[in-house]
Amino acid sequence: MTATADLILHNGRITTNDRSNPEADAIALAGEHILAVGRAEDILPLGLETTRRIDLGGRRVVPGLIDSHMHIIRGGLNYNLELRWDGVRSLADAMAMLKAQVAATPAPQWVRVVGGFTEHQFAEKRLPTLQEINAVAPDTPVFILHLYDRALLNAAALRAVGYSKDTPNPPGAEIVRDAAGNPTGLLIAQPNALILYSTLAKGPKLPPEYQKNSTRHFMREMNRLGVTSVIDAGGGFQNYPDDYQIIEDLHRAGEMTVRIAYNLFTQKPKEELADFASWAKEVTPGQGDDTYRPNGAGEMLVYSAADFEDFRFPRPDMPPAMEGDLEPVVRLLAEQRWPFRLHATYDETISRALDVFEKVDRDVPLSGLNWFFDHAETISTKNIERVAKLGGGIAVQHRMAYQGEYFIERYGSEAAEATPPIAKMLEMGVPVGAGTDATRVASYNPWVSLSWLVTGHTVGGMPLYPMRNRLDRATALGLWTEANTWFSREEGKKGALKPGQLADLVVLSSDYFHVPEAEIADITSVLTVLGGKIVWGDDEFHRLAPPLPPAMPDWSPVRTFGGYQKAPAKAAKLALFCGCASACGVHGHAHAAAWSGHVPAADSRSFWGVLGCSCWAF
Repeated sequence: MTATADLILHNGRITTNDRSNPEADAIALAGEHILAVGRAEDILPLGLETTRRIDLGGRRVVPGLIDSHMHIIRGGLNYNLELRWDGVRSLADAMAMLKAQVAATPAPQWVRVVGGFTEHQFAEKRLPTLQEINAVAPDTPVFILHLYDRALLNAAALRAVGYSKDTPNPPGAEIVRDAAGNPTGLLIAQPNALILYSTLAKGPKLPPEYQKNSTRHFMREMNRLGVTSVIDAGGGFQNYPDDYQIIEDLHRAGEMTVRIAYNLFTQKPKEELADFASWAKEVTPGQGDDTYRPNGAGEMLVYSAADFEDFRFPRPDMPPAMEGDLEPVVRLLAEQRWPFRLHATYDETISRALDVFEKVDRDVPLSGLNWFFDHAETISTKNIERVAKLGGGIAVQHRMAYQGEYFIERYGSEAAEATPPIAKMLEMGVPVGAGTDATRVASYNPWVSLSWLVTGHTVGGMPLYPMRNRLDRATALGLWTEANTWFSREEGKKGALKPGQLADLVVLSSDYFHVPEAEIADITSVLTVLGGKIVWGDDEFHRLAPPLPPAMPDWSPVRTFGGYQKAPAKAAKLALFCGCASACGVHGHAHAAAWSGHVPAADSRSFWGVLGCSCWAF
């Protein structure tokens, strides 16, 4: 670290997460680290004539956000293929987007809407019907994934995947049929989501160079939302090491704009122990650098221990073999000093897993491994105590923001009041971190999670939590920054803005601490810095970020619609400049995307051409 600043940001309102220096108005960065944080009169002299100085205009600055549970590696490989309904406020707009994308997608490619939304976010409070989907896409395969519960396939997609009258229902799932026994296009997880994912896997994949481009665009989208670090939780159909080659190529080329610590997720039922025994000889958690490195095992440790979180169906009981399958894997991981994480939705599953963990702990202490449960929506106070005693943690995600209505329908509003019991976890001193579990269920937008933590509402507006299980804004932000470093064993390295820590920070579009609660979910970044380098810029800072090649292929939904859709107010603001912004849902969303920086300036002319719009030059 040098003693002279390379970059100084001043005239800001800086939230540091440093208890000895909680607020500042200037920060100096030197190389990849923070040099100093404090008052402008003390910070500005730290630079030379060559030092870049940026006036923040009074904007709020926070540490770079860290997602402790996301599937960014798998998501990056597919991002350019996916039409995102994340943040779309009406089904009418969603269907207009679908119709436009169908027109742009060449055969034999599919149009895929893969998670990130719920029917409750739409004004109409429903999903499209199969008839509506077939009407806008008679020939192009369309696959729409809704949470963990269902997928909608049009007739062309049914033909592409080969589902017919003779196709049997797989275990734990239903292919819904008409009176004649023919598949209708509705696939139901009952409650096993394997049929949804295995069907999606039948679609065409991008070639490697396009996957690199796709991953870069997805990382830039995360930067746009203020995310600088992710703990990748592996995932189904994400095989190690094959499906990690793209991210490793980008790492070697210095093209990553999000730090990734990844967990290894076994893919072979009944062969889980062999997987981890093999990986333990090849990989050491923590090896690598601050940008890309392995983090440990999970979230799948053994298939018999994985419960399902489709609240439309009763809680599944884990098979009698669960403990016998889980113990040798946990014992191996403990002996090899591998941190691990375990997917567990229900308290009953957690109880049985803890029986195994306690048994192993008597022989091989788990203390210091930074192991943790993911999700834990219905965990009891007794089991929180057991987690604390074993030195574990709990990573929570905002799945209830997307599935809360279904939970209440089955279990009642009283049961939902502490699902998960985040305030109780914090009160009992268990390490707690926040994340999204994106991309196939909830959205990857961290501000939706922060809104849920603070307001206690679903994205559909339903109140879930009384004040006792809601968090103040500072505590919620802490779960998205400093607290999450425990889950990757990077305490003291990032998550706060203090001298010596990694220079990861975000300048916000609106002041998180002062906007109305209803507007928290609409916050984005106007300037994102990773390791002292600007990786995203918007509004007055839009020229500061390095350019990104256009999304590949040229028909990618990302070119037209971007990712998470901004609030309608942005489109309304644009309408002052562009008369056609209110002409239809497609134009309104697309123009809002360009206005907010989704579309690189170099692409703007071709972007408006895609929409047949002549007002690109405003």
